[in-house]
Amino acid sequence: MIDLRPVGYVLGLLIVAFGVAMGAPAAVDLVDGAWNWRAFAVSGALTVAVGATAASACRASARPGLTIQQTFALTVFVWALLPLFGALPLMIGEPRARLTDGYFEAMSGLTTTGSTVFSGLETLPRGALLWRAMMQWFGGVGIIVVALAFLPNLRVGGMQLFRSEAFDTFGKILPRAGDIAASVSWVYVGLTGLCAVVYAGFGMDPFDAVCHAMTTIALGGFANSDASFSAYPPAIEYAAAIFMLLAALPFVRYVQLVAGTPGPLFRDTQIRAFFWVAGAVVLSLTLWRLATAEGEAEAFFRRALFNGVSILTGTGYASEDYGLWGGFAATVVFIAGLVGGCAGSATCAIKVFRFQVLIAAVDAEVRTIHSPSGVFIPRFDGRPVEPEAISSVMSFLYLFALTLGLVTVALAMMGLDPVTAISGAATALANVGPGLGPVIGPAGNFAPLPDGAKWVLSLAMLLGRLEVLTVLVLLTPGFWRR
Repeated sequence: MIDLRPVGYVLGLLIVAFGVAMGAPAAVDLVDGAWNWRAFAVSGALTVAVGATAASACRASARPGLTIQQTFALTVFVWALLPLFGALPLMIGEPRARLTDGYFEAMSGLTTTGSTVFSGLETLPRGALLWRAMMQWFGGVGIIVVALAFLPNLRVGGMQLFRSEAFDTFGKILPRAGDIAASVSWVYVGLTGLCAVVYAGFGMDPFDAVCHAMTTIALGGFANSDASFSAYPPAIEYAAAIFMLLAALPFVRYVQLVAGTPGPLFRDTQIRAFFWVAGAVVLSLTLWRLATAEGEAEAFFRRALFNGVSILTGTGYASEDYGLWGGFAATVVFIAGLVGGCAGSATCAIKVFRFQVLIAAVDAEVRTIHSPSGVFIPRFDGRPVEPEAISSVMSFLYLFALTLGLVTVALAMMGLDPVTAISGAATALANVGPGLGPVIGPAGNFAPLPDGAKWVLSLAMLLGRLEVLTVLVLLTPGFWRR
């Protein structure tokens, strides 16, 4: 049986840190004279108390490192339990959310999905808006550390291809994760600060600039108004698109760049493939708009760039209801949301490298069929891909498709129409944010959905954020007997 006490110790410390972080929105509301600061104060105190109790109870069994099984459990428990505490101030204070809505919003925040059940965001206290942005910011840096330190060692979904990217892979998992977190955090903070300065320089309110910088670099998509980015000057759309693209690149490359090794950033085939995909999405949407609508070419390009990049990277911002652009545009947006960005970033969905591995494996198989005596080895980024990695990628793709189908069926059984069910399942599993159609499209939100659908979508967000396999492995009896 797995000893979960070391997991409880680390989890307790993370919960304490989460509770302490609630002091920032409490201070904002206190300065604004909004009574809502009390909701954050009470929620923070309760969260710290629970976390400290758990850490204290498990402290005697704490170890410098965790086993593979304990790491799986910790990863899932963090993303499953923190939304409960993240929902507290949204339930106790404004907007007075019910448990279902509060948990859905917090899960959407921490998984950087960006789907929301709240409307009238402009009327919320600034502390509540800041807390939504902070949850996404925490989730963004958290998933980067998981993608760089945990998943490669756990061999989830082909992530073992990145085990030796820039950090020593020997030793215990948690000490290595600490080194990675420290290196990545500086880059993450730097990009966030730069983004906030640029937003403010282009005319965004300083508070909005900080909140949107956090949700941009986290590729989260929570906005401070129902109008999202359509409420801001056009120049901000260009700036946001650039920062979303930067945030979708492997953060390990930035660490190498800062360390004086820029070569890998420019040689990375995954990065080049990602930009090719982004270019194809933006170009196709632009040409479609030029062919089917009347207007200025610059406006068509800008909105195609902003909205296309937003969906491809899983951010979920919107500056226009692209659901009204026609069937072709909706198809492009749907597919782009499933592709995602680069591994080792805050992005989501299937990710570009898996398609590269799939294409390489298919190419090698086809060559073997027509040249049986030849030896053809699949390669990724110039390196041979081991059969184990190919099998892992194939397993992920199969389970992703299967989970997408099951979630779609579950939503349809709850009365959702086909477009809402399919796009809702896809946007939750790929952690994109808005779906398609009049209900959950960029002009709507998820509030009208039944409670059962919101819980199913919350589970789908968790599965998608942790690469499906990380969660499903906990459901196998053999895992707990080791």
